[in-house]
Amino acid sequence: MTMTATPKDLFEKLDSLRIRHSTVSHPPLHTVEDSRAMRGTLPGGHAKNLFLKNKKGEFWLLVAEEDAPVHLKAFSKAVGAGNLSFANSNLLMDKLGVLPGAVTPFALINAPAGSISVYFDKKLLASDPLNFHPLNNTMTTTIAKSDLLIFLDALGHEISEIDLETLN
Repeated sequence: MTMTATPKDLFEKLDSLRIRHSTVSHPPLHTVEDSRAMRGTLPGGHAKNLFLKNKKGEFWLLVAEEDAPVHLKAFSKAVGAGNLSFANSNLLMDKLGVLPGAVTPFALINAPAGSISVYFDKKLLASDPLNFHPLNNTMTTTIAKSDLLIFLDALGHEISEIDLETLN
Protein backbone atom coordinates (compact mmCIF):
# COMPACT_ATOMS: atom_id res chain seq x y z
CA MET A 1 0.00 0.00 0.00
CA THR A 2 1.29 3.43 -0.91
CA MET A 3 1.57 6.22 1.60
CA THR A 4 -1.26 8.71 1.56
CA ALA A 5 -0.28 12.37 1.35
CA THR A 6 -1.21 14.63 4.25
CA PRO A 7 -2.29 18.27 3.96
CA LYS A 8 1.30 19.18 4.93
CA ASP A 9 2.60 17.05 2.02
CA LEU A 10 0.15 18.79 -0.30
CA PHE A 11 1.23 22.25 0.83
CA GLU A 12 4.90 21.28 0.40
CA LYS A 13 4.16 20.08 -3.15
CA LEU A 14 2.36 23.34 -3.96
CA ASP A 15 5.28 25.30 -2.47
CA SER A 16 7.81 23.28 -4.49
CA LEU A 17 5.90 24.28 -7.64
CA ARG A 18 5.91 27.93 -6.46
CA ILE A 19 2.13 27.91 -6.30
CA ARG A 20 0.50 30.45 -4.02
CA HIS A 21 -2.24 29.09 -1.79
CA SER A 22 -4.04 30.08 1.39
CA THR A 23 -5.89 27.85 3.79
CA VAL A 24 -8.50 28.45 6.46
CA SER A 25 -9.48 25.97 9.16
CA HIS A 26 -13.09 25.28 10.12
CA PRO A 27 -15.28 22.57 11.64
CA PRO A 28 -15.74 19.47 9.45
CA LEU A 29 -17.85 20.12 6.36
CA HIS A 30 -19.67 17.20 4.77
CA THR A 31 -22.05 18.83 2.30
CA VAL A 32 -22.40 21.87 0.06
CA GLU A 33 -24.92 23.20 2.59
CA ASP A 34 -22.38 22.85 5.41
CA SER A 35 -19.84 24.70 3.30
CA ARG A 36 -22.17 27.59 2.51
CA ALA A 37 -23.01 28.01 6.19
CA MET A 38 -19.38 28.07 7.35
CA ARG A 39 -17.38 29.78 4.60
CA GLY A 40 -18.61 33.32 5.11
CA THR A 41 -17.21 35.58 2.44
CA LEU A 42 -14.46 33.29 1.10
CA PRO A 43 -14.18 34.50 -2.52
CA GLY A 44 -14.00 32.37 -5.62
CA GLY A 45 -15.57 29.21 -6.97
CA HIS A 46 -16.80 26.52 -4.63
CA ALA A 47 -17.18 22.94 -5.80
CA LYS A 48 -18.87 19.66 -5.24
CA ASN A 49 -16.60 16.75 -6.09
CA LEU A 50 -17.97 13.38 -7.15
CA PHE A 51 -15.81 10.25 -7.27
CA LEU A 52 -17.47 7.82 -9.64
CA LYS A 53 -16.85 4.30 -10.94
CA ASN A 54 -18.22 1.89 -13.51
CA LYS A 55 -18.46 -1.90 -13.52
CA LYS A 56 -15.21 -2.19 -15.51
CA GLY A 57 -13.24 -0.74 -12.59
CA GLU A 58 -12.66 2.63 -14.23
CA PHE A 59 -12.84 5.85 -12.20
CA TRP A 60 -13.89 9.46 -12.74
CA LEU A 61 -13.52 12.57 -10.64
CA LEU A 62 -16.18 15.12 -11.54
CA VAL A 63 -15.44 18.58 -10.16
CA ALA A 64 -18.56 20.72 -10.53
CA GLU A 65 -19.66 24.16 -9.46
CA GLU A 66 -21.55 23.66 -6.19
CA ASP A 67 -24.93 24.55 -7.71
CA ALA A 68 -24.46 22.72 -11.01
CA PRO A 69 -27.04 20.08 -11.83
CA VAL A 70 -25.40 16.68 -12.17
CA HIS A 71 -27.29 14.05 -14.12
CA LEU A 72 -25.16 10.93 -13.80
CA LYS A 73 -26.79 9.14 -16.74
CA ALA A 74 -26.21 12.10 -19.04
CA PHE A 75 -22.64 12.58 -17.78
CA SER A 76 -21.82 8.89 -18.20
CA LYS A 77 -23.24 8.94 -21.73
CA ALA A 78 -21.28 12.09 -22.60
CA VAL A 79 -17.98 10.57 -21.46
CA GLY A 80 -18.68 7.03 -22.71
CA ALA A 81 -18.44 5.50 -19.25
CA GLY A 82 -21.36 3.10 -19.19
CA ASN A 83 -23.36 3.09 -15.98
CA LEU A 84 -21.68 5.18 -13.30
CA SER A 85 -22.21 5.01 -9.58
CA PHE A 86 -20.58 6.61 -6.57
CA ALA A 87 -17.42 4.86 -5.42
CA ASN A 88 -17.65 3.55 -1.86
CA SER A 89 -15.50 4.79 1.01
CA ASN A 90 -13.01 1.92 0.64
CA LEU A 91 -12.39 2.75 -3.02
CA LEU A 92 -12.23 6.44 -2.17
CA MET A 93 -9.48 5.80 0.37
CA ASP A 94 -7.68 3.30 -1.88
CA LYS A 95 -7.68 5.47 -5.01
CA LEU A 96 -7.61 9.05 -3.66
CA GLY A 97 -6.51 8.67 -0.04
CA VAL A 98 -9.42 10.66 1.38
CA LEU A 99 -12.56 10.00 3.38
CA PRO A 100 -16.12 10.77 2.24
CA GLY A 101 -16.74 14.50 2.55
CA ALA A 102 -13.15 15.34 1.66
CA VAL A 103 -13.13 14.52 -2.07
CA THR A 104 -11.04 17.12 -3.87
CA PRO A 105 -8.90 17.48 -6.98
CA PHE A 106 -5.97 17.89 -4.58
CA ALA A 107 -6.41 14.17 -3.75
CA LEU A 108 -5.03 13.35 -7.19
CA ILE A 109 -1.65 13.74 -5.46
CA ASN A 110 -2.35 10.18 -4.23
CA ALA A 111 -3.37 8.72 -7.62
CA PRO A 112 -1.05 7.45 -10.34
CA ALA A 113 -1.09 9.64 -13.46
CA GLY A 114 -3.87 8.64 -15.81
CA SER A 115 -5.58 6.29 -13.35
CA ILE A 116 -8.64 8.53 -12.97
CA SER A 117 -10.47 10.49 -15.65
CA VAL A 118 -10.82 14.05 -14.40
CA TYR A 119 -13.63 16.33 -15.57
CA PHE A 120 -14.19 19.94 -14.55
CA ASP A 121 -17.50 21.69 -15.06
CA LYS A 122 -17.17 24.63 -17.45
CA LYS A 123 -19.07 26.88 -15.03
CA LEU A 124 -16.59 26.17 -12.21
CA LEU A 125 -13.63 26.87 -14.48
CA ALA A 126 -15.11 30.31 -15.16
CA SER A 127 -14.34 31.13 -11.50
CA ASP A 128 -11.01 32.31 -10.17
CA PRO A 129 -9.76 31.62 -7.55
CA LEU A 130 -11.02 28.14 -6.68
CA ASN A 131 -11.59 26.60 -3.24
CA PHE A 132 -11.14 22.94 -2.27
CA HIS A 133 -10.52 20.85 0.81
CA PRO A 134 -6.80 20.06 1.14
CA LEU A 135 -7.28 16.29 1.69
CA ASN A 136 -9.55 16.69 4.69
CA ASN A 137 -12.79 18.52 5.33
CA THR A 138 -11.61 20.65 8.25
CA MET A 139 -9.82 23.14 5.99
CA THR A 140 -10.42 24.97 2.73
CA THR A 141 -7.57 25.96 0.44
CA THR A 142 -7.85 28.77 -2.09
CA ILE A 143 -5.76 28.55 -5.25
CA ALA A 144 -5.70 30.40 -8.57
CA LYS A 145 -7.31 28.43 -11.37
CA SER A 146 -4.12 28.58 -13.46
CA ASP A 147 -2.11 27.26 -10.51
CA LEU A 148 -4.49 24.35 -9.98
CA LEU A 149 -3.98 23.39 -13.62
CA ILE A 150 -0.19 23.62 -13.16
CA PHE A 151 -0.44 21.39 -10.08
CA LEU A 152 -2.51 18.73 -11.86
CA ASP A 153 -0.21 18.84 -14.90
CA ALA A 154 2.85 18.39 -12.64
CA LEU A 155 1.19 15.24 -11.25
CA GLY A 156 0.56 13.95 -14.79
CA HIS A 157 -3.23 14.27 -14.60
CA GLU A 158 -4.98 15.60 -17.67
CA ILE A 159 -8.31 17.29 -17.20
CA SER A 160 -11.26 17.55 -19.51
CA GLU A 161 -13.87 20.28 -19.46
CA ILE A 162 -17.58 19.49 -19.64
CA ASP A 163 -20.60 21.77 -19.74
CA LEU A 164 -22.95 20.17 -17.21
CA GLU A 165 -25.68 22.70 -17.97
CA THR A 166 -26.06 21.29 -21.50
CA LEU A 167 -26.42 17.68 -20.36
CA ASN A 168 -29.89 16.32 -19.63
